[in-house]
Amino acid sequence: QVQLVESGGGLVQAGGSLRLSCAVSGGTFSINHMGWYRQAPGKEREFVARITWSDDSAYYTDSVKGRFTISRDNAKNTVYLQMNSLTPEDTAIYFCSCNVRRSFSNFQYWGQGTQVAVSS
Repeated sequence: QVQLVESGGGLVQAGGSLRLSCAVSGGTFSINHMGWYRQAPGKEREFVARITWSDDSAYYTDSVKGRFTISRDNAKNTVYLQMNSLTPEDTAIYFCSCNVRRSFSNFQYWGQGTQVAVSS
């Protein structure tokens, strides 16, 4: 069973930084891409960033471009999200996502979420 374990959330003041990590394990599979979504109170879950495992291509939602950086460690099957210049609008639960290929099919998995709170 594929499992995603997230870490790195917390409370930070506006202008500060946090680094989220997400490690995927369990079974035999190849990773297509991994990414991060977030859900603020009273809002729908939204895309934040994604990285393609084969060529390291990265994609970001406009509101985090220039502040957040997604990266990966192939050997550890881990994706990171470096978040700089945080604002209260970044406050949300951040969810790691992983899209894998296994047995000729693609599957999407989610982490349990990690809270990020930014105080003004």
